[in-house]
Amino acid sequence: MKILCVLLPHFPINCEKLRHNDLTARPLIITVAAGSQKLVLDYSPELKNLQREMPLQQALSLQAEAEIIHADIQYYCSVFNGILDSLEKRSPLVEGADLGDIYIGLDGLQMIYENDAALVKAVRAAVPSVFDARIGIAEDKFPAYLAAWHSSPGSYKTLTGDIAAFLNDLTCDLLPVSLKSKEKLHSFGLHKLGQIAALTPGPLQAQFGPEGIRIRELANGHDDTPLYPRLTEETIEESTTLSSMTASLDVIMVSIEAMLSRAFVRFEPKGMGIRSVHLWTRTWLREHWEKNIQFKEPALNTKTAISRIRLIIENSPQPGPIEQLGMKITGLGRPNGRQKSLLTDVRAKDNLLDDVRQLEFRLGGTQLYKIKEIEPWSRIPERRYALIPLSQ
Repeated sequence: MKILCVLLPHFPINCEKLRHNDLTARPLIITVAAGSQKLVLDYSPELKNLQREMPLQQALSLQAEAEIIHADIQYYCSVFNGILDSLEKRSPLVEGADLGDIYIGLDGLQMIYENDAALVKAVRAAVPSVFDARIGIAEDKFPAYLAAWHSSPGSYKTLTGDIAAFLNDLTCDLLPVSLKSKEKLHSFGLHKLGQIAALTPGPLQAQFGPEGIRIRELANGHDDTPLYPRLTEETIEESTTLSSMTASLDVIMVSIEAMLSRAFVRFEPKGMGIRSVHLWTRTWLREHWEKNIQFKEPALNTKTAISRIRLIIENSPQPGPIEQLGMKITGLGRPNGRQKSLLTDVRAKDNLLDDVRQLEFRLGGTQLYKIKEIEPWSRIPERRYALIPLSQ
């Protein structure tokens, strides 16, 4: 499949500049929390020697004059989704791989656009100019990414045929692998894609496991990763700003329950429930917390949903006093229909097993077992019987 890649370099930085014009003259580092550690999510282009996923302490040792701001992931995702929505009016095959990285399938679009230049013009019109879109076209996703990375502002680059010469001198930092893997490649003296492409599979697989084979394939310009277009589904979003900052779980749960109630008004009359809800919070220091919560069976009312949500939040502490919170409901569905047995004792057993499954789902693991004969003839007592979950 022919792929068009749209790169929006330093997307979080440009999002911040989009809503805060006074940030344009100051070098910035945007951080995101990873457990107890803070990592670099993005940085101003003029700050050299920085990389994404770099520990903040290391970044400050290189660029001490930079201003630190906490990532507003919810805002970045909102802006990014707006761009994806606009691009889907140009092509139905749009993948938002990562914030600022977009892939578009071009198959069939030749019936709409007379040539690549016309298509690129339409794509560029869908992206706000502040993001300085870079565009590349190739047969696979990674070559299209590289073409976009090396395209000229306001233009685009196309890679066709044998691209080995183009890849040879490119840095391995462009590989779509973790920062740890890139540092490991540099430690072995493998700084260019051409150096990696010249190796046999064995050494790379020995050092990187299955990822080593993929690294070598990418360095040779081969990428068999399929395009994953966005799935269109009904979504419901709710958010609120608290009257005062709080770390109280009870206050947070009251706010979540109020948002759930507003959401249920919109789809409960249809007999539908929640299969999945994405929660997010933001502290007064703009620290971001998010959690995706799945329901085994669709939650058909606020009471059912809130008990599951409370259990998850109790085990996932907030990064600090909460100022804003919101939710995005992306999975709506109806309960699965099941035919009950005519026999009373069978129905009673089925009901008991349902209660056991719900209990285990809530507590996060198997709670009740039954003894089953495995090898009653064995001379070893431990082999004669086994404990198996009662719900199986």
